[in-house]
Amino acid sequence: MSYTITDEQRRHFHEKGYVHLPALLSEDEVAELADTYDRFLHREIDVPGKDYCDMAGDYGRSPEDYSIVNVMLPRRYYPAWQGNVFEQRSAEVAAQLHGEGMTIDYDQLLAKRPGRTDAVFAWHQDMAYWPDTPDTRTATFWLAIDESTLDNGCMRFVPATVSESSLRPHVPQFGDRGESHALGTDLLPNDEVVPVPIGVGDVTVHNERVMHGSGGNTSDGWRRAYILAYRSEPTVEIERELGFTHSHNDAPDVLDTVGVEGESR
Repeated sequence: MSYTITDEQRRHFHEKGYVHLPALLSEDEVAELADTYDRFLHREIDVPGKDYCDMAGDYGRSPEDYSIVNVMLPRRYYPAWQGNVFEQRSAEVAAQLHGEGMTIDYDQLLAKRPGRTDAVFAWHQDMAYWPDTPDTRTATFWLAIDESTLDNGCMRFVPATVSESSLRPHVPQFGDRGESHALGTDLLPNDEVVPVPIGVGDVTVHNERVMHGSGGNTSDGWRRAYILAYRSEPTVEIERELGFTHSHNDAPDVLDTVGVEGESR
């Protein structure tokens, strides 16, 4: 089954920096992915070092205390997942948004524990985490494994940031980049925040410049999300030449080691 976006959806993505696409996957397709997802969540599939961490705290926290369980590069650590239905369908949409030559840069799982008001993903722009490259075409797919609501911490966007001439200043959120991964920036008084609650199987797709974040989880259930980030093939080649793989275990993941001032952008 293929998925075709409308001209209005494409226009919204390019003008606002994000778009909500309903029912990219069926509930049955999501349920099949969720089985493997939960194996990662409960550490039945081994993810070494800092690639299993908490995005709401430092690397020193115990896994049972994580508020936002973050699994980086699951397709690396469980190759059988490569080519799954989410990868197939999102690749079709990435090509519709940007043309041919888009490829997966990284994948990620983000799960907010129930009843964790501190499960806040700081306001940020993805480009603050990444090396500067000439081709800025990006499409990051955020798939709802569970219904994503205001109560459990749905995605929120600041659309105007896509047209700003430079990134907002970003700083580490918990100590320095050696102690945690999260960067963050601040809202300005006139920023318009747009919450985007979505249903199971829906996605939001955003670009690298739009500011986004999410609030805590005050519900009694998990809020699980599965992320696939696409960039152009030449851009990914440049990143890999720099040794930048999006693994938190790799030294170049701290951007200033590859000539990008991660703490000041």
